[in-house]
Amino acid sequence: MPDSAFLALFLVGLLGGTHCIGMCGGIVGALSLGGPPRFSLHLAYNGGRLASYAIAGALAGALGGLGLTLAGQLPLRLVLYLLANLMLIAMGLYLLGVTRALAFTERAGQHLWRRLQPLSRRFLPARSVAQALPLGLLWGWLPCGLVYSALASALTSGSALRGAGLMLAFGLGTLPNLLLAGLFAARLRDYAARRGIRLAAGLLVLGFGVWGLFAAIRLAFTGGA
Repeated sequence: MPDSAFLALFLVGLLGGTHCIGMCGGIVGALSLGGPPRFSLHLAYNGGRLASYAIAGALAGALGGLGLTLAGQLPLRLVLYLLANLMLIAMGLYLLGVTRALAFTERAGQHLWRRLQPLSRRFLPARSVAQALPLGLLWGWLPCGLVYSALASALTSGSALRGAGLMLAFGLGTLPNLLLAGLFAARLRDYAARRGIRLAAGLLVLGFGVWGLFAAIRLAFTGGA
């Protein structure tokens, strides 16, 4: 996975903010209930969420690295690279309005989420950092096709450290949208729902995936040279 993947995942997180607001906008809006928005609560919630992304990225990177060690390097590397870019294409299509493009990935995470979601109720309503942080840790495992697209890239990274770094880059991209969603929820949701914004985001994410597929084809023909 080239170093440009860090920038690509950051931009995917940033421009995929319409999806993030749809998935997490309700919970970050709830952090402001009962009083004026408190930046410390939103920061703690998002810090917990990014920590979960990093843990998931480390696990995916370690798993991918183990697979590359145990199997023939190039064939498995190609499979993982193809998977990562097909997930990016699916995310781009989702942002362009093909709403079922990521449904299969989100169904795959429902089993784990059914076990974790009841735990999150213990921290609601979150009135302190000590409640918002674990709430974010739990909500970081919410089934989300955008997150799974980034995880597919982390899987190709070859190491736990690099996988965690890729997911942190993605998470930092989502951070501005969700921080602003908590502080200016209604106005930002209206802005993010604009067709032009979704079109630009979808085309860019789709472009990353298509570019990656061409790179995978080139890799296959050159034998990794």
